[in-house]
Amino acid sequence: MQHAVGSPLPPPQPGHGPAVGWSPAAHHPGPHQGSAPVPPPVAPGHPMRAPHPGPPQQAPPPAPVPDTTGHVPLPPGGPVAAPSVPPAAAAGPDPATTCLAVLLIGPAGAGKTSVAKYWADHRRVPTAHISLDDVREWVRSGFADPQSGWNENSEAQYRLARRTCGFSARNFLANGISCILDDAVFPDRPVVGLGGWKRHVGPGLLPVVLLPGLDIVLERNAERSGNRRLSDEEVARIHGRMAGWYGSGLPIIDNSQLDVPETAQVLNEVLSRSIASPPTW
Repeated sequence: MQHAVGSPLPPPQPGHGPAVGWSPAAHHPGPHQGSAPVPPPVAPGHPMRAPHPGPPQQAPPPAPVPDTTGHVPLPPGGPVAAPSVPPAAAAGPDPATTCLAVLLIGPAGAGKTSVAKYWADHRRVPTAHISLDDVREWVRSGFADPQSGWNENSEAQYRLARRTCGFSARNFLANGISCILDDAVFPDRPVVGLGGWKRHVGPGLLPVVLLPGLDIVLERNAERSGNRRLSDEEVARIHGRMAGWYGSGLPIIDNSQLDVPETAQVLNEVLSRSIASPPTW
């Protein structure tokens, strides 16, 4: 805003306010120009009284600062509950739009990782894929490879990886992101069984078993390389132990004659039934 006379004054600096007797009218004269009014003189013997101070003014509380840091909430301390199903969808809930935690179980060569990645890629809601083998292999120096023999070191690293996967899953779910985990869980070995997954993720986890025929897993295993490839004898032994899931009450998908997209479609159908009637495990 332009002033009537001269250029605008700079704002007063902290600790350098206007001098005593300063009058705004002296710097911002009105329509009648003239000298600034002079305060009346004080009679001798009558010192000027200081104005009576009023009650102290309390500063208003500071306004709350909006949280713009982008932090996401951490998972709650309790386990993840089963997904809630709206009453209208109880007859056939759509797993493609429900926030889920899925555990895909199966032997080496069953296609767990391929199916899990495809399923996560093609959902209509945000979904993460967590592979236990990938997390185990975060350990580089000192990695205890179970293929070289199961011992206390490999078991400890497996437990640590499972806890890490469980925390990651709960963190994703707490922020509205579904997740699918894959692991070769044995039905006859509690230390690497479902109990640990239930503790670290919660009863809302939906387990599904992929179990194709032995010839299929042998063929797929032969295409692997590095420490992910097992001997034919080991593959056959693992496959035989996985047969213990039959009769367990968990849903089982025989994907011997199914490609990855077809298996993912069957997985959606199985999950729809599991949401409506969660399996007991």
